[in-house]
Amino acid sequence: MNPKKKTYELIVEQIHLLCLEQNLQPGDRLPSERDLASLFGVSRNSIREALKDLESKEFIEIRQGGGSFRASSKRDLLGDELRTHIDKAKAILIDEMLELRRAFEVEAAFLAAQRATPKNLEAIKKVLIQMARAKSDPEKGVQADVDFHLQIAYATKNQLLIDLMGTLATRIEENIRETRRHRFTESNRHQETLNEHEEIYNAIASQNSDLAKRLMGQHISRVRSELHSSF
Repeated sequence: MNPKKKTYELIVEQIHLLCLEQNLQPGDRLPSERDLASLFGVSRNSIREALKDLESKEFIEIRQGGGSFRASSKRDLLGDELRTHIDKAKAILIDEMLELRRAFEVEAAFLAAQRATPKNLEAIKKVLIQMARAKSDPEKGVQADVDFHLQIAYATKNQLLIDLMGTLATRIEENIRETRRHRFTESNRHQETLNEHEEIYNAIASQNSDLAKRLMGQHISRVRSELHSSF
């Protein structure tokens, strides 16, 4: 070892090596001063001096009465901050898309209840069956969910609304994929979501336009509310 180096500088190097050997990550606790002194065969004063040096370099964080911990590097902190900004931006986009969907899908459910043909109802029912079978296949569940809302649009017989849904199909698919990812953190949520869609279908099939409109509005509002609590 280099005799020109001070004791605490040598201990700093040993602590760096120890962190590498034990794969200590940001937030992990270092051994106590006593344990470090015993491990390196030096005084606790030398350990304290080395720890203060590491703290000044932001390699560790010393918590009063709590010990020493690997600190997040500036790169880690910058990455966390960037991820936070990205998550917030994504949350805003998801929420805005749900706002847009609510604006025209609620009316779509209302019109579908008035205009759906037996063929339209059969198509919506078929998609519900696919959704029920997709419990263990998230991607198939997404596709069935998207198709459910598209089939309701087709049932309105409003070509502009159908074209609008077609134009936004990719964005709607992305939106539904994200909302389902957040909703299905609990196993029972798949059935609850399926029930919501079945209730909308039943209202449309029974030509109860006011109920269909209300249920679609509640469905999208519930998704928005759950997303707000998860972000």
